[in-house]
Amino acid sequence: MFFDRLFLEREEEREIEVEMMDGLPSCLINEEILWKMLDLQTLCTVACVSKSLRFSVDTEVLPYLDSLDLSIVSIDEHALYHILSRFKSLNTLTLNCQRLYGSSLLPFLAPQIQQLNLFSCSLLSSSVLNSIGTNCPFLRVLAVEFADHGSPPILFRKNVAYMLNKCQYLERLSLKIKGTEVDASAFQSIEFSLPRSIKFLKLKPMLENNAIHLANRLSVSKSPSSSGFVLQFLSLLLDVITDRLLVAIANSLPLLVELHLEDRPDKEPLPGLDLTNGGLHFLGSCHFLTDLSLKRSRQNYQGSFKRINDMGMFLLSQRCKALESVRLSGFSKVSDAGFASLLHTCQKLKKFEVRNAFLLSDLAFHDLIQAPCTLVEVRLLSCGLITSETVKKLAFSRSLEVLDLCGCKSVADSCLSSISCLQRLTTLNLTGADITDSGLSVIGQGNTPISYLCLRGCKRITDKGISFLLCGGGAIAQTLSSLDLGYMPGISDNGILTIATFGREITELCIRSCFYVTDLAMRALATKRRSQDRSKQLCRVDVFNCVGLSADALKLLRKPLFRGLRWIGIGKTHLTSKEDTMITEIQKERPWLTLCMDGCEMQCHDGWQFHSP
Repeated sequence: MFFDRLFLEREEEREIEVEMMDGLPSCLINEEILWKMLDLQTLCTVACVSKSLRFSVDTEVLPYLDSLDLSIVSIDEHALYHILSRFKSLNTLTLNCQRLYGSSLLPFLAPQIQQLNLFSCSLLSSSVLNSIGTNCPFLRVLAVEFADHGSPPILFRKNVAYMLNKCQYLERLSLKIKGTEVDASAFQSIEFSLPRSIKFLKLKPMLENNAIHLANRLSVSKSPSSSGFVLQFLSLLLDVITDRLLVAIANSLPLLVELHLEDRPDKEPLPGLDLTNGGLHFLGSCHFLTDLSLKRSRQNYQGSFKRINDMGMFLLSQRCKALESVRLSGFSKVSDAGFASLLHTCQKLKKFEVRNAFLLSDLAFHDLIQAPCTLVEVRLLSCGLITSETVKKLAFSRSLEVLDLCGCKSVADSCLSSISCLQRLTTLNLTGADITDSGLSVIGQGNTPISYLCLRGCKRITDKGISFLLCGGGAIAQTLSSLDLGYMPGISDNGILTIATFGREITELCIRSCFYVTDLAMRALATKRRSQDRSKQLCRVDVFNCVGLSADALKLLRKPLFRGLRWIGIGKTHLTSKEDTMITEIQKERPWLTLCMDGCEMQCHDGWQFHSP
């Protein structure tokens, strides 16, 4: 009875507030309220408060906004038209195109568009590039993620060339083709169509031989009177990274500021067609280089850069002392001495990432306190010899904001007191670490303002640890917005109930393969959070392979439950065994909600090209 009376009193107060808002002059509403909250989500929320606010948003704000970002939601053609028809002054548009066809975009491609970002284009063909070239001649920034539909590469190349010849002011170009068997020759000869205004170029995938031709074609002119290319950023996904490619890049593109190269060989590269110490030496010709990423993926073949050792790292650190960001993956023959040379020689180094370095141990960080660099971001991924001692050394860098120790299984509770003192740390990844409930108690009482925490695969953590984390009185309870508890057998309904009650800032939650989570936990997330004051709604939830959920849990996705939900992964659960009619009804009720059944990670960052609308 008390709660019913309280609810009625609040409804009456709300009605009075709405009446007062409707009585305000429109100029006051526009200038003092709406134009001070220009993000779309806030404007849409405000528009629901009263008729006068909705009218003001529709007529006095949306038509004059010049930028719109809809990348976090997947919408269909009807919703896109309903939204974009209200915007009259857009010059920057970012879309999630997972449910959109090429014809959906045609009404909104116009000469005033200067920046266009089209992500997750699972249904768009390369012909959309023709439309972009025809209708957006003044485009300066273009990013498109295509899905591989098996169309002939020659047709793709033709559409790319047409677009580039029409967009002569283009400065930033990013074109990606995602798929399992993409023809890497799709970008062959693209160098002949690139406008000389291009400064930023990202192409994925590309053959090494074509990349060499590209670098040679983009060569900086030696003549002062000639207006040549001034490429500053280059990112390529290749079949193989070789010495001859780095030689071509170093000789032709000396003005490069950022270079990102990743390869995915399907077999061991031949001795003359691989990256060696000599190739790293040539990078010294890029005197302006501040950001370097060299990665060998193990996606197609369990290989590494076997022809590079500590000498290669010595040469790189001596020749590229101005580096501020270094990302290295697959350097299996480099030991502590090689990696330490980068930390002690590159005085401006802020970001340091090493992946799959089997010889990297605590010794590389032994004298870190004497290193001249000020580290802000450190990622040590799948480096099995790293222990808690390295973390303690890293904690001396009070400027640290990101610490990623994914796959470092020897990291344990003993270093968490050091982590809890880092007052700038916002991202912490402890995937697979030997962390216990006691360790989470230390973090839960600390002052670290962590917003993203990943504990995936930490098998010694139980529901009690989640309670220690969120109820310990520390800063994390007020800052944590994204939590990953995937593959943790110690997590059950009790842990999720704690999150639903005390995780007020959490908007992203991953509990994939938590076998002891049942409908009770889902109901708590769907309903209890809705009744809490000042509690943010969940936007993304991953329950992939949560076999404890029944088919009835699908009903919890109906309105009005899970308000604010934009993405949920339900693959390999009983939720997908329910008849298709209920899923269809949910999709009609909530066109902004993506139901992912394919096992993708949060928000379909991978695998989106296989989704159907």
